[in-house]
Amino acid sequence: MEIDYYEILEISKNSDSETIKKAFRKLALKYHPDRNQGDKEAEENFKKVNEAYQVLGDEEKRAIYDRYGKAGLEGRGGFSSSGFSADFDLGDIFNSFFGGGFSPGASSRKRSSDKYPLDLEIALRIKFNEAVFGTEKEIEFTIKKPCQTCKGSGSKDGKTHVCPHCEGRGRISQQRGFMSFVQECPYCNGTGETVKDRCSDCGGSGYKEERQSVKVNIPEGIDDGMRMRVSEKGNVSSTGARGDLYVHIEVEADEHFVRHESDVYIEIPVFFTQAVLGETITIPTLKGTTELKLPVGAKDKQQFVFDGLGIKNVNSKRYGRLVAQISIKTPKELTDEQISLLNQLQESFGIKAGKASYDEEEDEGILDKIKGWFKGEEADSKGKKKSKKA
Repeated sequence: MEIDYYEILEISKNSDSETIKKAFRKLALKYHPDRNQGDKEAEENFKKVNEAYQVLGDEEKRAIYDRYGKAGLEGRGGFSSSGFSADFDLGDIFNSFFGGGFSPGASSRKRSSDKYPLDLEIALRIKFNEAVFGTEKEIEFTIKKPCQTCKGSGSKDGKTHVCPHCEGRGRISQQRGFMSFVQECPYCNGTGETVKDRCSDCGGSGYKEERQSVKVNIPEGIDDGMRMRVSEKGNVSSTGARGDLYVHIEVEADEHFVRHESDVYIEIPVFFTQAVLGETITIPTLKGTTELKLPVGAKDKQQFVFDGLGIKNVNSKRYGRLVAQISIKTPKELTDEQISLLNQLQESFGIKAGKASYDEEEDEGILDKIKGWFKGEEADSKGKKKSKKA
């Protein structure tokens, strides 16, 4: 049976290009050979995921596939039945998503004359409440600028030569099992050029580093792991062009509130008498307090949901829920007076001291059942007793 590319990427047939990219990114990370060394099943899944993306990630191929299936793609544009052509550049795909190599990050735009990516990514750690309500931060970071002495060439005399390792292509191929990977040449850093005599001012790197700062407005509802793009605050090219700065948000955990997307959870300690009586108690929210009406006999770990009291979604602008989970607390020590009062309360419910709180009929049924075990008898379906036969 022919495999379905939409099923492989776990998406619907009406998914847009952004959804396709996100699905590929998620599954490619999951099944990547570097994370699953020696796992043949993961290797096969990784091959299928890339084959599916080669088709669905290309509008023309996707249109043909939607109309004629996989057979309509045979022999088109170097696409083979295995899903890989000889010059398939998986490195380019990962660079476009993750910023070079295998690690997620900012895109790795690089001019042929530059010895470093123009886009820059930094981490910014903020407090829980700053993420919930938004804030403004002034952040400091280091950028790269072309060395003025060698004009960014890294060469003492300003001259460069074709890299002998990649022959000026800036890419080298590596064979891993059935797949051929194309990656950036590590000898020339993808520029395709090398130098004989290094510039004494920059040591042959072709750039100098400079500290800069910028104010960033953190939007209300931003979540841990999200990225913000600050246009044209990245590294500087030898042509004067400037990349973008990507700010990777890291949110500190809160002592009381726990976040899941736009919902926020909090544990509320409730004394056992409050749960038994079904009291109305005041509980904290992100913006103040609200009232929680407990039902009579509320149970431990019971949850109560308050719509609209969660966190604002940074995209939809809708507020999530506040989920309050109660934790029943009992006393660790009792005074004589408290023991007397509790005994009176227990008796008022008809519960006998030292006995499990079954009702009388249930209590007698259990005792009869246990007696039958020791007498070699068991009750039949009508409640009558009969002797066990050896």
